[in-house]
Amino acid sequence: MKPAKEMTLAGRALCQAAVGTSAAAVVLALLSMGAASARQKTGGGSSSSPRLTQDLTGSVPTHEGERVRLSTELGSVLIQTQDADRVDYRIHLESDASEKDARQLLKSFTVSVNPTRDGVALEAEAPARHWTGRFWATLELSIPKNVSLDVSTGGGNIDTQAIQGHVTLSTAGGNITAGDIGGPARLKTGGGNIVARSVAGELYASTGGGHIVIGSVAGNATLHTSGGHIRVASIQGTARLETGGGNITLGHSGAELVASTDGGEIRVGEAAGLVRAKTGGGGISVVRMVGPTDLETGGGSIYLTQVDSPVKASTSSGGITAWFVAPPKPSGTCDLQSSDGDIVVHLPRQLPVTIDAQVENGDKHRVIVDPAFPLKVSYNDSSRAHAVRAEGALNGGGELLRLRTVAGNIRFVLSDRDKQLELYKQQMAELERQTQELEKQLMEQGLPLHAP
Repeated sequence: MKPAKEMTLAGRALCQAAVGTSAAAVVLALLSMGAASARQKTGGGSSSSPRLTQDLTGSVPTHEGERVRLSTELGSVLIQTQDADRVDYRIHLESDASEKDARQLLKSFTVSVNPTRDGVALEAEAPARHWTGRFWATLELSIPKNVSLDVSTGGGNIDTQAIQGHVTLSTAGGNITAGDIGGPARLKTGGGNIVARSVAGELYASTGGGHIVIGSVAGNATLHTSGGHIRVASIQGTARLETGGGNITLGHSGAELVASTDGGEIRVGEAAGLVRAKTGGGGISVVRMVGPTDLETGGGSIYLTQVDSPVKASTSSGGITAWFVAPPKPSGTCDLQSSDGDIVVHLPRQLPVTIDAQVENGDKHRVIVDPAFPLKVSYNDSSRAHAVRAEGALNGGGELLRLRTVAGNIRFVLSDRDKQLELYKQQMAELERQTQELEKQLMEQGLPLHAP
């Protein structure tokens, strides 16, 4: 169990919460809370100061497919599952015994349980008075696996086990950790990390500055962080990934992918659909692509291991390396452009393709062609930089491969299939290693992924 989150109440001590029940159980639950006791604790805890504590407990019935709601403005939330058609809850409260209002604060904390149209709701509240001092709250629930869950807290962590229904988790500033989610999920925190093992439906996850680590998503996914990293093993639906400055890593993309970062790297393993990736200052790598691809970086290199579709790639100050496969499946132009870097393309001997390559600064840079490719190289002496150009139709010609660099070399290399396969395996293994490394770091911070 995680320790309660410490709260400093500068103006007032206000705690609310919401979870659910049935009408007959409401009165019983409230009566049982009246027996909760306040006692002084003289040792243990995270502070050497003595504390007053109080536990509010109760149990309310629920049914398969219903929704359990819990909301609180203060406190961490721990959700466990059980094989019973009821919700068991325990709210653990602590206050600093040295404060004159500490005992009254604990006594004033009340809990109400109310039925809703689709389930049960629990709400805890303290009167809106001007309290001072320190206050700790932890809310623990045991719920059935086959219900939907809606949790909101204004300042603590949320930790849930596997839930089969819809899940909505929201905290103003803590971490969110979830196990397997059997339906759509919405996870939002104002500044903590978000970790989830798997989501069987659509996923929306947003954090004001933490990392996002997700195992797999069966549906569409929208993931946003203002400054952390995004690591996902697999997204089967449409993926929209955005970070204000971290790295983005996605092992498998099953449909359209849109990824953007203001200054980090973007790494994609296998992409089955359209890919749009943009970074303001990092590198981009895609191991395998079979759909149209548009890549742009303001200051990094681009590396493509298995190009099997039309691709547009541009970089302002890095190089571009692309390994093509033969024959490419979808038709379309490939356009690779670099302002200040080399472009290296690895072509299979039997690939039917039409080449149009140009180096604008031909005085200092050149086009280097493997003897296996009969390309015509020409020089434009009328331009100030004496541009150099290579053209030709290989194996009868095919889709256009257009290459442009201002201050770099262009190289055409005969592809080595064995080396290409080796690179593919190495890069997929590296993606897996990166994901595991970040998971390890989060576990060291007390954010383990739940066992299946």
